Amino acid sequence: MSVAKVTEIIASSQKGFEDAVEKGIKRAAETLKNVTGAWVESQKVVVEDGQVTEYRVAMKVTFVLKD
Repeated sequence: MSVAKVTEIIASSQKGFEDAVEKGIKRAAETLKNVTGAWVESQKVVVEDGQVTEYRVAMKVTFVLKD
């Protein structure tokens, strides 16, 4: 039987939401072992002078705990 844990992270990108997700997962996998999935809980943009300057995602990342 496996036991998993979920942790919440926020990642950002100047390119887009997909890039923010990929960066967040890559960074989480550097710290957390056995990352098995994630779901995007929310998306947000930062606007400056009428232009989108940053894309942000809040994600819940799932990883399996070692036995």
